Amino acid sequence: MEVSQPGPRPVEVALLASVFIVSACGLVYELAAGALASYLLGDSVLQFSTVIGTYLFAMGVGSYLSRHFERQLPAHFLRIELLVALVGGALPALLFTAHAWLPGSFRFALYTLVMLVGTLVGLEIPLVMRILKRDVALKDLVSQVLTFDYLGALAVSLAFPLLLVPQLGLIRTGLLFGLMNAAVALWALWLFRHELRQFRAHAVACLATLTTLALGMAGADQVTSWAEDKLYQDPAVFAVTSPYQRIVVTRSSGEGRIGYRLFLNGNLQFAERDEYRYHEALVHPAMAAHGGVKKVAVLGGGDGMAVREILKYPGVESVTLVELDPAMTELFSRQPEMRQLNAGALQSPKVKIINADAFSWLETSGDTFDVMIVDFPDPTNFNIGKLYTNSFYALLDKHLAASGYAVIQTTSPLVARKSFWTVVNTIESVGLTATPYHAHVPSFGEWGYVVAGRRPFRLPTALPEGLRFLSLASLPLLFDFPLDMARVPTEINRLSNQVLVTTYEAEWGKVSR
Repeated sequence: MEVSQPGPRPVEVALLASVFIVSACGLVYELAAGALASYLLGDSVLQFSTVIGTYLFAMGVGSYLSRHFERQLPAHFLRIELLVALVGGALPALLFTAHAWLPGSFRFALYTLVMLVGTLVGLEIPLVMRILKRDVALKDLVSQVLTFDYLGALAVSLAFPLLLVPQLGLIRTGLLFGLMNAAVALWALWLFRHELRQFRAHAVACLATLTTLALGMAGADQVTSWAEDKLYQDPAVFAVTSPYQRIVVTRSSGEGRIGYRLFLNGNLQFAERDEYRYHEALVHPAMAAHGGVKKVAVLGGGDGMAVREILKYPGVESVTLVELDPAMTELFSRQPEMRQLNAGALQSPKVKIINADAFSWLETSGDTFDVMIVDFPDPTNFNIGKLYTNSFYALLDKHLAASGYAVIQTTSPLVARKSFWTVVNTIESVGLTATPYHAHVPSFGEWGYVVAGRRPFRLPTALPEGLRFLSLASLPLLFDFPLDMARVPTEINRLSNQVLVTTYEAEWGKVSR
């Protein structure tokens, strides 16, 4: 007669469930630190790599230190859970505050908090395993703990970009998982109530931690608004965290009028007072020079400003706007204040909005266009940098009509001279003719563009009426480069090397320092 094996004890089930939650919380804190670093410092690959490396090292330190915990393991586990809940849960709010109040100390605060949270998280799993070891065989113990650990990591890695950050934002996400860590501590308090020598003190600590984190959840919006108002100097009137970026629109009142500014991940994209200079220079030289534009594509430019300028040409029949982030097109399509800025351009029946990665869209689309406007953010990281490579420009070439032009916004030829000419050189490497030019935009300084095509570019003989910046008389000046912006030798920016990202960081880093 077979004897049935006893099922897992309630304590064992509870601790394994705790492993799942602990793993999920630890990964959230790691991802939140990496996301905030990339938002505020740029270069997402560098920031995530250094944050993850530091965090894993700290976990190793924590695992090593766990050997010094010998007695009262449940009490130690409970205390560590409460510390992780407080420090990890508050990590996004603390980093936002550090960047807003003491921007020069942000990196120190970032890596100090990552080290602290990583060390505490590194202590958790070894302690759980040693508690479970009292009742579970070693081979089952290791497999069970690691299984729940990896399952927790999988759940969070999917939920963090798709659900948590878009719905809750970084500060609330951190606090929510801090509450989950505190809930594990409360669970441990109940499970080991007969082993704890200072039950009442532990109960008060759990209650205080849960209360603090709950109050933080209630005030998360105020913390975010305060930090962003401090960071951007003007009050934020619209703020959205999408899976791709942090979108903030600020508003200032001065000189008798209200002015809006758009920031993506902390980087200025336009200021209402002078965005017309940028967008007129971006759109009209290529559009007017073509002479018979019917089909236009805009890659990036989800704010609709470039589309507004394109629609000043009555002969345009269709505009395809390819913008990665639906939150951008939603904001500038539906908010009345933003629609006023782009003159309702995104609501035009001529405009088709496609929310997709421009690189992937070019690989699959079969359309060709008379003019293509490329209005991406500057290459601050490798994900954006791929949109400035010879592979991307080769795809762009395939979608240009025989007489078509593409125009690419190309950073500052004065501040980032080598970066600017790297883009020109890269465009020419795929067989296109590149005609660089520049314009002064007060919010950015001297700014650069490149017209690319299979035929030589010739200055237009007419421009639309009602322009505020460009004129036929001043247009030739845009194509004249003084000595301090003249061409310099550069490498070609390829997917395999992404030299532009490192060059850009080096040149703009000198300015910020």
